[in-house]
Amino acid sequence: MNPRRVRILKSAVSALSGPVVYWMSRDQRAEDNWALLHAQQQAVSTKQPLVVVFCLVPDFLQATLRQYGFMLRGLMETFAELERKNIAYRLLVGQPEEVLPGFLAQLQASLLVTDFDPLRIKRQWKAKLLARLTIDCHEVDAHNIVPCWIASPKLEFAAYTLRPKLKKLLPEFLEQFPPLERHPYPLAQVATPLPEVETVLAGLNIDRSVGEVDWLQVGAQAALLRLHQFLQDGLDDYGVNSNDPLLDRQSQLSPYLHFGQLSAQRTALEVLRHDGPVQQTEAFLEELIVRRELADNFCCYNPDYDNPAGFPAWAQQTLSDHLGDLRSYSYTAAEFEQATTHDPIWNAAQRQMVKTGKMHGYMRMYWAKKILEWSASPRQAMQTAIYLNDRYELDGRDPNGYAGIAWSIGGVHDRAWSERQIFGKIRYMNDKGLRRKFTIDRYCERFAAE
Repeated sequence: MNPRRVRILKSAVSALSGPVVYWMSRDQRAEDNWALLHAQQQAVSTKQPLVVVFCLVPDFLQATLRQYGFMLRGLMETFAELERKNIAYRLLVGQPEEVLPGFLAQLQASLLVTDFDPLRIKRQWKAKLLARLTIDCHEVDAHNIVPCWIASPKLEFAAYTLRPKLKKLLPEFLEQFPPLERHPYPLAQVATPLPEVETVLAGLNIDRSVGEVDWLQVGAQAALLRLHQFLQDGLDDYGVNSNDPLLDRQSQLSPYLHFGQLSAQRTALEVLRHDGPVQQTEAFLEELIVRRELADNFCCYNPDYDNPAGFPAWAQQTLSDHLGDLRSYSYTAAEFEQATTHDPIWNAAQRQMVKTGKMHGYMRMYWAKKILEWSASPRQAMQTAIYLNDRYELDGRDPNGYAGIAWSIGGVHDRAWSERQIFGKIRYMNDKGLRRKFTIDRYCERFAAE
C-alpha cells in the first residue's frame, strides 16, 4: 500500500499498547478499503486486535429513513464480512466527539485510523475529537484514487486544471488492492450480535416521511454485481445514450459510491480490465475520477461550498448585477418540493427524485438551473436545491451534489457565457433544448402526478 495515502493527524506523547480502532465513516465496506487495510497492517505489526467502529449520528444533513435504511442495511453486510475476518465491530449512536473517546478509553486503544472526508461537518467532528484524543490518529483517503491532498494542495479552477495533475499521479496510485486477511489477533471481549436493522432504525429520532426505495439492492455485493452488469450492458454506449433520461442507461453506481459500499478505485480497475470502446471508457473514467475528485477538491478547499460566497468572483458579480431582474415565475421551497411549478418537465424531474431517490444526471442540471430562475435570489436557490437534493437523493450530502449545484447555479468549474436576464453570464438551459434532444413528453408521462 502506498504510504502517501496516509497522513498523521495526531501523534501522542505516550504510546499505549492496545487494539487498533478504525473509525469507519465514509467508506463502509470491508474489501477494497485502504483505511481498513492500513489499520490491519498497523494492528498486525503490533500484534493487537483490530476493531471497526461506526458512529450513527441522527438528524444528519437532511437525511431521512430513505438514506439511513440504505446505509444501515449495507453496514450490516459489512459487519458480517468483518466477523468472518475475525475483526470486531461496534455500532455507536451519537456525535463522534462524544461517544468515541469513552469507547477508545474502555478498549485501551493504541491507535485510531479514520477516513478522509472534505465535508465541513465531518471535519468539525474530527477536530473536536482530536482535541480530546490521547492516542495517535491516522487519516486515510480511501474514497479517492489519488488522495485529495496529494492531487492538489489548493482549490482548482476547473476540470482542465486538475486533470493533468491526476493523470500524472494515477500510475502511482491506481494499484491493485491486496485482500483483507483474516485477522490473527482476536479481541478478547465477547463478540456482540449483529444488530437488527429494523431495531436500530426504530430507535433513531429521524424523519420517516421519506420512505426507503426497493428498486436498488443494497450493499457491497450488490454494488459489485451492478458494476459488472453495467460493464456488460451499459459501458459500450456510455455518453451516447446515457444522457437520455428515458433510456435508463446510466451506471446507477452513485449511491454505492456515496455510501462507500463500492470503491471508485475498484470501479476504475474493472472498467480498464473490461477493455471496452476507448471513447466510452474515457468518458466514464472522466466522470468517475476527474469530476468526482474535482468535487472533493472543491469541498476541501472552499469553505463556502454550499453557499454563493463560494462562487467564483465573475459569477458572484454577474448574479448580483441581475438580482433585481423580473422573475416571470417565483416559487417557495414548499412549492418546489411538491412539484407544483408551471413546468411539467421540472415537475417530472422532482417527482422522479421524490419517488426513486435518484434523478437522471442531465435532468438534475436542468432542475437546479430552473430553481435559480424561479427563486428570489441565488442564495435562496442554493438553499432550496441543497435541501431537496439532500432530503430525497440517495447520493445527497455528498461533494458531487454540492459541486453540481454550485456549477448549475453559480458557475463553479465553468466559464462565463452570453449574458441574459436573471442568469447573467451563468450557463443557461431551457425546455426547448430538452425537447430537441429527447422525447421529453414521455419522461413527463413516466413521472406524472399520481
